Amino acid sequence: MIDEKSCLQAIAGGSEEALEQLYNRYSSRVYNTLLSYTKNAEDAEELLQDVFVTIFNTASNFQFNSSISTWIYRITVNKSLDFLRKKKSQKRFGIFTSLYIKDSAEIKYESPDFVHPGVKMENQEDAKHLFRAIDQLSENQKTVFILTQIEGLPQQEVAEIMNQTRKAVESLLARAKANLRQELEKFFPERGINKKNTSR
Repeated sequence: MIDEKSCLQAIAGGSEEALEQLYNRYSSRVYNTLLSYTKNAEDAEELLQDVFVTIFNTASNFQFNSSISTWIYRITVNKSLDFLRKKKSQKRFGIFTSLYIKDSAEIKYESPDFVHPGVKMENQEDAKHLFRAIDQLSENQKTVFILTQIEGLPQQEVAEIMNQTRKAVESLLARAKANLRQELEKFFPERGINKKNTSR
């Protein structure tokens, strides 16, 4: 076990060794969260590096008003959402150019058959449809669902990560589940998502 406070203080002082210790402790969790958003291993790996570069560059600004874990997840979520916004903008531009530029190259995105390695489902087809449905959620609903249902974080910690109240997180999760149920019933009208299909 490492003393996270001392570790972060050392990182603020420019210690790459301390950064490596923090990386070893959090990288797998950060990567899994990034993967839930990006659905692409290469993008998740690139963002993982970006997250820890940000940690290294901003460690001196951390005021210890929240846990280091919460702070790292907050950076991770923000990087993920920024990535998705940029990708959405690029996709719109790609559609626009394809209308006016003959033989324009099609922008390639993640495989529609993506299955998160950390999510256990009854079968892979269920997982594919689940992540397609998650894509349709609003940013806040998506974040709450990923952090609580896929990453298994407590609702109170998620509230702190998102700067929301616990009640707001509960409401967002309820709406996310309702929207997912409605979306998934298009594929599974006989059962929807009445069963709990996700676990750590």
